[in-house]
Amino acid sequence: MDDRYGGKANKDSVLAITRWFKSRSQREKTYMGVIAGLAVRLRVSEASVGGERFGADPLARSGRSYFGHTLILLWFVIEDHDTLFVMSEGVHFLGIGALAYKLIRQRHCGGLSLRTQELTAAFLVIRLFCSFMMEYDIHTVLDLLTLIATGSVVYALRGPLRDSYQRELDVLGHAWVLLPCAVLALVAHPSTRHNIAFRLLWAFCVYLEAVSVLPQLRMMQRARVVEKFTAHYVFALGASRFISCAHWILQILDGDRYLWQALGLGIWPVMVLLSEVVQTFILTDFCYYYVKSYAEGTGVIHLPAGIV
Repeated sequence: MDDRYGGKANKDSVLAITRWFKSRSQREKTYMGVIAGLAVRLRVSEASVGGERFGADPLARSGRSYFGHTLILLWFVIEDHDTLFVMSEGVHFLGIGALAYKLIRQRHCGGLSLRTQELTAAFLVIRLFCSFMMEYDIHTVLDLLTLIATGSVVYALRGPLRDSYQRELDVLGHAWVLLPCAVLALVAHPSTRHNIAFRLLWAFCVYLEAVSVLPQLRMMQRARVVEKFTAHYVFALGASRFISCAHWILQILDGDRYLWQALGLGIWPVMVLLSEVVQTFILTDFCYYYVKSYAEGTGVIHLPAGIV
């Protein structure tokens, strides 16, 4: 019997296409993914050209299109959505690897925000502590590796390479980031059966992760021209945050009951998703200019005023 929005035939056709795609081999999925990616890239380019020609905002149009298309592609290609979390942590680790290469090879830390590295280390320490107390899995191991790498960067900036640290550009203080996160944690936190202290710490960690990159973005805005390896690191952060956000959204779309049981009731699940979206779109502008600079063949990233 046909339904009021297009009938059974349409619904069955969509279902058949979905099942057909998921039944393809990994190689076939990869080829189709590459084709879809090229199509999205062409659409982004067209939106950018059209926006510059007619005075529209190409970033907003192309960014929304890219996010939506990629999210749909991941939903079809990735069977186990926990893979996305592992991918997210892996990309973050690669970003820190780019920083480590810069620090070791160039012996210079110009353009790098010590405050962002310290905030990153802070939320990783809290998340590790909560993981040991509340749950222990592969996420804990990945967080530990990322913390060790981040701690090494903090040591380099405070120790051997402190003379090249651009303190005058790293002006966004810790308090401006930490205090709002603490207030939000008191207002919205998990309603699970764990100790209230652990629940508050977990909420604080989620909010801090969402905004920990702000000092780095502010520093790059003041410098206007972004150093190459720092740009690689921040782009990796943006990609990592996008994958993490996709991980949460796809679990919700699939109706993951375990996810809702873990998050609990009330406003907390909404705040978790909102935090993921916020930390993704905080970096959208920078990622746009990063891709644009390499698409133009320059590799030099010039940030306009007001990007942060």
